[in-house]
Amino acid sequence: MKKSWLAPLIGAAVILIGGILIGTYMNNEAMKKKDALPVYNPSQINDSLVDPSMQGKGTGHRIADFSLTSQEGKSITQKDLEGKIYVADFFFTTCGSICPKMTSQLTRVQEKYKQNDKVRILSHTVLPEEDSVEAMANYALQYGADSHMWLFLTGDKKQIYELARKSYFVMKEVAVGEGDGGKSDFIHTENFVLVDSQKRIRGYYDGTSKEEVDQLLLDMDKLLIEESEGAE
Repeated sequence: MKKSWLAPLIGAAVILIGGILIGTYMNNEAMKKKDALPVYNPSQINDSLVDPSMQGKGTGHRIADFSLTSQEGKSITQKDLEGKIYVADFFFTTCGSICPKMTSQLTRVQEKYKQNDKVRILSHTVLPEEDSVEAMANYALQYGADSHMWLFLTGDKKQIYELARKSYFVMKEVAVGEGDGGKSDFIHTENFVLVDSQKRIRGYYDGTSKEEVDQLLLDMDKLLIEESEGAE
């Protein structure tokens, strides 16, 4: 007699527990998706920030390959960033307005993640004709930059400006010029750009704002968790 009612009871309990577990899993997955950082493509960015040749592109945007020179005189390419997330910015060493504020904020990024080999910082000069390797090294030393983690990059101006306009989309403050990285072309922007290990843009932040850099640090934590879970 006991078996006649015990089996259905056990079956009902199994179904109930299974439903709870499935529901919990689906809820957790939904929460993860909701909390995930966006992936930015040109179509999600204001056209004023995007090079005309890239406007309207809705999927698959990646930071283009490059070859630039670090403050140590080393050639740096996308290969050096494999498996890394990084923050990119554009500055010049003699800038007396927004650049010191931005670089000071980036020291916070370095301090928080100095023990994490998955994090890099890329600071590109917009005046490579003046910012030699030596000038970049002196500037990096001034801010206590760890050359393993924080790369100050100089090199071909046209390449740097194409990265700014066609990869990172940081055209907000652009003086009238040739628009092709020529002698009179000039970019000046306060934007920090967060990039994942797949070379996708995951966030934009005002590098002169402590509050926005606070958010950047929180978003970097989220991205590192996302990357860690994706590797499992």
